[in-house]
Amino acid sequence: MFFKKERQFAFSPVSGKVINLEDVNDDVFSKKMMGEGVAIIPDEMQIVSPFNCTVTAVLDSNHAIGLTTDDGIEVIVHVGLDTVNLKGRGFKCFVNEGDIVKVGDQLLAFDKDVIEAEGYDTITMLVVSNTNSKQIVIMENLDLAKAGQTKIIEFI
Repeated sequence: MFFKKERQFAFSPVSGKVINLEDVNDDVFSKKMMGEGVAIIPDEMQIVSPFNCTVTAVLDSNHAIGLTTDDGIEVIVHVGLDTVNLKGRGFKCFVNEGDIVKVGDQLLAFDKDVIEAEGYDTITMLVVSNTNSKQIVIMENLDLAKAGQTKIIEFI
């Protein structure tokens, strides 16, 4: 008897307009140096978990967070371009390394006004930093995504 493997998805970590990673105004992301993924122009300032996983990295600047699923898929949620330079100003983290989170659990919050007043973009990237031998399929025909609800990447 054959068992069909359950499809696995990453949900949007933030609500907003979905764009191709190639269209991000930063070579590290647009040239996929960190990995395959998507970008979202946020219309809310809450970052949530894209799947059930473990928090594996929280940067001191709170602008990015690393997550790993039980079967080894590793992702980075990165808020903004060059926002590491803010050294945490305008960001608040709600989790610690080692925490287990579920889809939709709040991870970070950011203050768009503070970030943009300093001249930084708040575009948010969801990047798969390893493929874990799985094919990564970006969901097609996405325009607007809802945090924790819109399927944004499928792992096959």
